[in-house]
Amino acid sequence: MGKIKVLDEQLANQIAAGEVVERPASVVKELIENAVDAGSTTIDISIEEGGLTLIKVIDNGYGIEASDIVTAFQRHATSKISTSSDLFRIASLGFRGEALPSIAAVSRLQCTSSDTATGLARRIVIEGGKVTIDEPANAPQGTEMTVRDLFYNTPARLKYMKAIQTELGHISDYVNRIALAHPGIAITFKHNGNVLLRTLGSGDRLQVIAAVYGSNTAKVMLPVEAETSDYELRGFISKPELTRANRNGITAIVNGRYIRSHTINQALLQAYHTLLPINRYPLVILELGMHPSLLDVNVHPSKMEVRFSKEPELRMMIEDAIKAVLRGQRHIPGPESLTKTERSKPLFVQDAISFHRPEPASDAFKPFQPNQSNLSNPISQSNKGSGLSYKPQNMEREYVPRNAAEKLYAPPSTADLDQMAVREASGAWEQSAVASSDVRLSNEGNSLEPLPLAFPLDTAAVDRSEVSLPTDAVPYTDAPVAKLPSDEDAPNESEPAFPELYWIGQHHGTYIVAQSEEGLYLIDQHAAHERINYEYYYQKFGNPEAASQQLLVPLTLEFTAGEASQLRDLIPLFAQAGVELEPFGLQTFLVRSYPEWMPQGEEQSLLEEMAELLIAERKSIDIAKLREKAAIMCSCKASIKANDRMNREEGETLLARLSNCKQPYTCPHGRPIIVHLSTYQLEKMFKRVMS
Repeated sequence: MGKIKVLDEQLANQIAAGEVVERPASVVKELIENAVDAGSTTIDISIEEGGLTLIKVIDNGYGIEASDIVTAFQRHATSKISTSSDLFRIASLGFRGEALPSIAAVSRLQCTSSDTATGLARRIVIEGGKVTIDEPANAPQGTEMTVRDLFYNTPARLKYMKAIQTELGHISDYVNRIALAHPGIAITFKHNGNVLLRTLGSGDRLQVIAAVYGSNTAKVMLPVEAETSDYELRGFISKPELTRANRNGITAIVNGRYIRSHTINQALLQAYHTLLPINRYPLVILELGMHPSLLDVNVHPSKMEVRFSKEPELRMMIEDAIKAVLRGQRHIPGPESLTKTERSKPLFVQDAISFHRPEPASDAFKPFQPNQSNLSNPISQSNKGSGLSYKPQNMEREYVPRNAAEKLYAPPSTADLDQMAVREASGAWEQSAVASSDVRLSNEGNSLEPLPLAFPLDTAAVDRSEVSLPTDAVPYTDAPVAKLPSDEDAPNESEPAFPELYWIGQHHGTYIVAQSEEGLYLIDQHAAHERINYEYYYQKFGNPEAASQQLLVPLTLEFTAGEASQLRDLIPLFAQAGVELEPFGLQTFLVRSYPEWMPQGEEQSLLEEMAELLIAERKSIDIAKLREKAAIMCSCKASIKANDRMNREEGETLLARLSNCKQPYTCPHGRPIIVHLSTYQLEKMFKRVMS
């Protein structure tokens, strides 16, 4: 008698359950997918003890015909495909016909279903894969699945189940994602009678995001849409200041199916490039629509992994769409950027007590703004009847304030106007001094040339003795930091402009304090300089040949024998970066030339790090990735550090260079460069605004 035999149906189902039913969350997933495929508009999920005691899923879908209810629990029984060609155009979530018999083999299952609105239904009870009850019942149209005592007959599987809260977390995670994937379905999820999720089924995905992640999170999500001839993309992405410690905040949906995709994850992270801190990930909900023939979902038993046709085109579309959305935002976080919405006008402003005699309502107390008409006409039309008293005398104005309050807003005298002109001249002299000082700006209009700030800034202080200012000049402290000329392309008008900042000072030798009409700003000087240098070096690494210099005395680099053998094959890649490298013995290499713009004194350490990067990449070398890493290394080493003191001219120069960057909001490592405290927030802190 032969040793090979066919397993009986019950044992085969228990074996199949090992792949399909890994834990209670797998049961919930399969039952919800069947409910979605049935065209349900409401789905109610109830579980007890993490799903090990009870899982109940009730839907109002098409239901199962009475004659099919027993057949539905046989292996490979399905209504979703019929021929092999159907595998290439799967439009449903389930299709294999393995889920129901696998679940029934390891639990006590009851199914009540009706395919009509007459109230006539069929009920079936299965224990351990054996049908014990098959009888008529009364129920509304739809299906009710009840799974009790999961894994009761497979104690080895039950032994390795995690804690109740762990299993509940897996179930809750999937229910949240299926709700995000199908905002048109009203979903209610309960555990031990407590409601954990309830969605309205209105079709508004933003409402589902609010139900899952909270209303404050939903308010700061950014919509994203894109379309090509093959793919359609829509969804929401978070601002860079809203991040998670892992990738669990990324929800990718393909044709209504929640999946995990390395391709989509990489496109997302590349789109957020340098906007996210290290080991932080965005909150993203993306839905992809495509023809089923472009998708293979028959890859894994759990159907969580898929394969895409035209994968490079898909990745490019996702990356470009998200980049376009992020470019349209100012990434300047504030102390309450995630928890409050700025009011256009406060509800209540605290009254100020005045100790002066009230004056009649007029324009008399508006700050005076001199213009040409004011200078030529002592009594302008706008001042008639305003209460101002001007006395023409030799075409010069005199203003006689009537009380102490008017002195605060007195228009400038002729001497004051002359003083203003002196201030303007003083500011121009100071700008000239900056341009001609050791804080060298490019005379060729190259705004990306890095500041020579590899050492503390005060070593490059301006020699103010060379600047001859008028003896009665007053320091011009209110001049905005003007943008420097740039040879980069003009910025897109749809992109928000970098705020026009006015220098105030420096805090703890680390943060620049500046202001604008929108409030107060703090700028991390190291991160700002790092961004400036990063964009400069990234550009230079893209064209290294034009900037290489030969060395009279070559640099010597030493490596282990194993590293040296690998580097011999990578010498052409060094040449692409502008580095001329040649072997010199068994473990030694000579550097004959390297780019002249490398930070002075850091050349050898940078070249050694570049070699380590190339060796680490091994066969999968990405030149663009190496170029980026090299630029980050150079920018970090060449930037000013914390506790480096900075004078006004140096600070204004740094701000001007930052404003010309393509992306001036985060450093290459994703840390924020600038934070904002609005005038409204300041007034609220000081109780000037009581709302």
